[in-house]
Amino acid sequence: MDALAALLPPAGLLVLFLLLMRSILHADRRERAAAAAARARHEQERASREGGAS
Repeated sequence: MDALAALLPPAGLLVLFLLLMRSILHADRRERAAAAAARARHEQERASREGGAS
């Protein structure tokens, strides 16, 4: 029983760390997707402006 009580705090910290890293990675993935969408929108607008000017 003492061994279990000794392992609970590090196990709890491990769970918190894993949740934190998961949220960071998901946020990074969403940010990269949003940046790619904005870049594509910008390229599309630029192409339509250049195509209309010719």
